[in-house]
Amino acid sequence: MAVVDKAILDSLDGMALKIVLIEPGDLSVVGEILEQIKDMENKGYQFEGAEASFDLLMRRALGTLRHFFSVIGFRVIDSKRHDDEMPLSEATVQVKVGGRIEHTAAEGSGPVNALDHALRKALESFYPQLKEMKLLDYKVRVLPAGKGTASVTRVLIESGDKAGRWGTVGVSDNIIDASYQALVDALQYKLIKDRER
Repeated sequence: MAVVDKAILDSLDGMALKIVLIEPGDLSVVGEILEQIKDMENKGYQFEGAEASFDLLMRRALGTLRHFFSVIGFRVIDSKRHDDEMPLSEATVQVKVGGRIEHTAAEGSGPVNALDHALRKALESFYPQLKEMKLLDYKVRVLPAGKGTASVTRVLIESGDKAGRWGTVGVSDNIIDASYQALVDALQYKLIKDRER
């Protein structure tokens, strides 16, 4: 394996990236990958603390990413019936694994927790090892400041299992969508790492 010089990666403004291993025949895609990273950072992505999302980005660019599942769609509903009660959050997801479609719903403590529960519920019958995975930390950053509720949000999620921890990122002007991106990356990364062990 050839190592892409860290100085090449560090030459892009604002990037704190790790050394990337690329097969010698794949060196032609390095420029494309760096342009994609630069474009994503301009949209608000940050890969520091989101090494799993960065790993998935590299695999996708190199054509080596295995897709364990795809999400056909999701819906998240919050409802509040009485002033003295907490809102009820429910998420419905539809995933495809192989040729099978699973349609599931789950409740949670807030919309992101409900979405996390629904995704896991839909996938755990196919991948029971997802039961080992925990969401350890959830951070939201508003980008750029000053746009109020119309701002773009960056969501960083830290997940882990008995073998380690990993971070993922999502960016969107919709906080649920940004959370969804980071959640899906976390699940995908767990499945990839388990397969490689």
